[in-house]
Amino acid sequence: MSPEVIFSISYILLCACIIYPPSEFISAGFTVEAIFSKYLGSEQESFTTYHIKKSCLNLFVYSLLPLAYVVSLCVVGYIEEITILFTGFSLYWKLFATTSLAIPFFSLYQIKKWCENNYEQHPIAINLKKFCNNNTSWKSVANDVDIEFRRFDKVCIHTSAVVTVIATENWILKVMPLTVFVIYQSDASLVVKEAKTYEISNHSSDGIQYLNIEIKSSRQNVNPFIIRINARDFKDLRDRVARSIEILPNVKFHKSVIEQFVDVFKETIKSNPIYDIGHQDLDMCLGCSQVRPNVKIQKLCEDTGVNNCTSCYCRPMWCSDCMAKWFASRQDADQQNKWLSSKCTCPMCRAIFCMLDVCRLGNIDDE
Repeated sequence: MSPEVIFSISYILLCACIIYPPSEFISAGFTVEAIFSKYLGSEQESFTTYHIKKSCLNLFVYSLLPLAYVVSLCVVGYIEEITILFTGFSLYWKLFATTSLAIPFFSLYQIKKWCENNYEQHPIAINLKKFCNNNTSWKSVANDVDIEFRRFDKVCIHTSAVVTVIATENWILKVMPLTVFVIYQSDASLVVKEAKTYEISNHSSDGIQYLNIEIKSSRQNVNPFIIRINARDFKDLRDRVARSIEILPNVKFHKSVIEQFVDVFKETIKSNPIYDIGHQDLDMCLGCSQVRPNVKIQKLCEDTGVNNCTSCYCRPMWCSDCMAKWFASRQDADQQNKWLSSKCTCPMCRAIFCMLDVCRLGNIDDE
């Protein structure tokens, strides 16, 4: 393989890392945002202005990549004179070299149009104008978005290295390198259109699932968009979005090994005796703080083997879901077929127990 081909392949990989930076580039600060952070300012302080500047910067940097390749061939010595780049070689090369020279000028012209009249024609400003009421300026809408983005209760989901989905109290935003799609939550309808599951390895029954969610607005001229998120982030998005999310009948959510075990755990302990707590006033579950405790560890098995189960004197403090997750976390991940017959220790007193020792509480609904 010739040195020119090796150089070309290396440059293409570098361009791919600049446009779609891997985690190594991001952690090292070798991204457009990190290098030009002083120019961009703070995203937290001025979200809209930050992304308007970032889109202009990204467009210009991307436009320079073909020209940088052409010039670098001369710099590294593969081409002796730079004039040969545009006068020699084949017709296709002349066309490529000329186009690479023209693209930055077109991008500068586009950026100039975007920046005229204080960014009035910028794609982000145009998207925000669609939500102006009573002849208000798009800047007032941008100010509302900025204020909500500063709040701690927003949800930010990084769906890829260059795409982020943000849900604030009233807005749903899809941030991309060159624009930001915006939809007001009160006008929005969210539909889970598709779910795709990918196996992590051939030796694991667990996998990763991605959901394609279409977001539409009831307002005219507001373009719908699709977000692709990890199924694990779905609950965070659902909790933050004020609108209900419709799930099509053909969409089946994939359950992880832990989630599957929780279901089996809860079904298994239903056959165990009920533990009567009397009139005890129980606090919220220590694990999730969402529901009341509904299980109690009580030695019931006739264990005669090694590491015998022992009595637990702790008061009920855990719900069945959290207890199942705790039980699974203490097991060998490579021996999932033995989990049900395995043992665990109480999260508080470390008493040893098995599945037969987990009793549901009387007069308490199983969440």
